[in-house]
Amino acid sequence: MAVDSVSGNSNTSQVANSRATIADNFDTFLNILTTQLKNQNPLDPLDTNQFTQQLVQFSGVEQQLKTNEFLETLMLSSQNTAKSDAVSYIGKEVTSSGKTGELTDDSAVFWAYSANANAANATVTIKDANGQVVYTETGPLKAGPGTFRWDGMGSDGNLKPNGIYTVDIQGKDANGKDVKISTASIGLVTAVDFTSDVPVLTVGSRRVAITDVTDVRIPDVTAPDTDPDPEEETDV
Repeated sequence: MAVDSVSGNSNTSQVANSRATIADNFDTFLNILTTQLKNQNPLDPLDTNQFTQQLVQFSGVEQQLKTNEFLETLMLSSQNTAKSDAVSYIGKEVTSSGKTGELTDDSAVFWAYSANANAANATVTIKDANGQVVYTETGPLKAGPGTFRWDGMGSDGNLKPNGIYTVDIQGKDANGKDVKISTASIGLVTAVDFTSDVPVLTVGSRRVAITDVTDVRIPDVTAPDTDPDPEEETDV
């Protein structure tokens, strides 16, 4: 895992090393130039245009290195801010694109969905990690967003083991035409991994890229662990 430090990089940057090198070279150049000027032939003086061109080149390189150093500082600051933001996800409930959810002893599985139109007939199908159908449910579904809760009880009346499950919701309107219904996973963030280019959240046993998160909220700790009143429920 885990949560890396959100402080800046302690290693010496390549830009800083480059600036040190150019500074040493510039000092050497000035020493050589001074020596040449002291020992030049008064009757055949050195060409000052060459000195001027070299000074301009050194100045240009120095300015470029300063620009690179400034950009590097901005990049490190942005990375640290991104890490701090990612750490703030720990303990929050997130919704991410996908169909998977995890059943545990402590909680049922929740999925989010969104229907483009009213579905007169919608079918929810839940499969286990082996692709076996463990639960199905049918019923009408209203247009718009909603959530579906599964307590782990299979269609055969047996409680299914903890693990990863997937959901699929298909619907048709009153005319028999397909209704597009998208699904998303919901879970609690317990850790953040910064070893990849993009922070990866640990949600149960799943790993979710922070770029796949579509919603973040404080979990409702007062939510009942039993099915709500069907008349108040907006799920399938």
